[in-house]
Amino acid sequence: MLPTHGRRHNLSLILQSLYSAGPMSRADLARTVGLTKVTVSDLVAELLGSNHAVEVGPAAQGRPGKPATLVDVNRSGLQIVGVDLAEHQVLRAAVLDLDGTILSRVERPVPPIADAAVDPREDPVVRAVVELVHEAIAAATAPLLGIGVGTPGIVGPGGAVDTAPNLGWDDVPLREVLHEATGLPVFVSNDADAAAHAVSTFGGGSDDMMLVKIGRGVGCGLIVGGQRVRGAHYAAGEIGHVTVGTDNGSACRCGKSGCLETWLSAPNLERLLAEADPDDPERPLRDGGERLAIAIAPVVAALDLEEVVIAGPQGLVGDVLLGQVDATLRSRLLARPATERVVRRASDPDDIVLRGAAVLVLWDQLGVA
Repeated sequence: MLPTHGRRHNLSLILQSLYSAGPMSRADLARTVGLTKVTVSDLVAELLGSNHAVEVGPAAQGRPGKPATLVDVNRSGLQIVGVDLAEHQVLRAAVLDLDGTILSRVERPVPPIADAAVDPREDPVVRAVVELVHEAIAAATAPLLGIGVGTPGIVGPGGAVDTAPNLGWDDVPLREVLHEATGLPVFVSNDADAAAHAVSTFGGGSDDMMLVKIGRGVGCGLIVGGQRVRGAHYAAGEIGHVTVGTDNGSACRCGKSGCLETWLSAPNLERLLAEADPDDPERPLRDGGERLAIAIAPVVAALDLEEVVIAGPQGLVGDVLLGQVDATLRSRLLARPATERVVRRASDPDDIVLRGAAVLVLWDQLGVA
């Protein structure tokens, strides 16, 4: 630890306290974070100078004398670009404020996936993402803290996408490409990880939960003890290409058969519903819910998770699928009171990756989440 590390930590404490509690006086901040008034005044001055905090007016008069001036995180004076590459028909981006409110949106169709390996900078999807980000930046109305991206696949610590079969990507340096194109800080995460951060920060998620994201593929983010689980190879939660059952199943884009994605990804589930027997039109939803529960039951049991939150298209993630997941989990796990484990649908699922991508930027740039 160097002195600069301690100062950065204290700045983060100030911002986290303001972000959680709202506007506070310098004296109240000092009491909240356990630092001296002189130290807090110095830290607040630095945050005001960097535009990360603002003075918002006097406190309500509660005692004789001049009222204290309140300070807060610069919620409306700074913005973030969030990018969602997980939808199976469109690439989406948005400009968000620091509270996760979406201020403007842009999107474009997913271009044809390259049939063979190409230079990542020449890949048609990568080029489309760069163009999308430039369009989003042009829509911003305040200085940008950075760009957060939620993408399918395994994302390494440097922001490179190691592999994303559904986009045809291998070793794509996405963070590097976007930083070179924009000059802004860029943070890249798996889309399910980003969604888990959104639920944890904005959606009232518990400290021990699994977020299952159904989109172009299927993945999950894990929060255990309030901390994101990443895994030895940054691939924790990559359940989409786990083979479910011993009945083979359909061929998967990854080269195997019977992967969970063949039952549950949005494109495959929509196709199965279109081909379903008219006498049992909901069968694909029950089958998909059952296969998902079979895949995640050992994880839920091993980590003693409190919640399973499922995010996906509203027409797919409804009572039928959720009910089947819940029933199958209960049949495969040790009996527990019904109130001890919850299977629920994510609130605001359409924007969950965009908002989670914004959390990545908040955490890295301000230490706030």
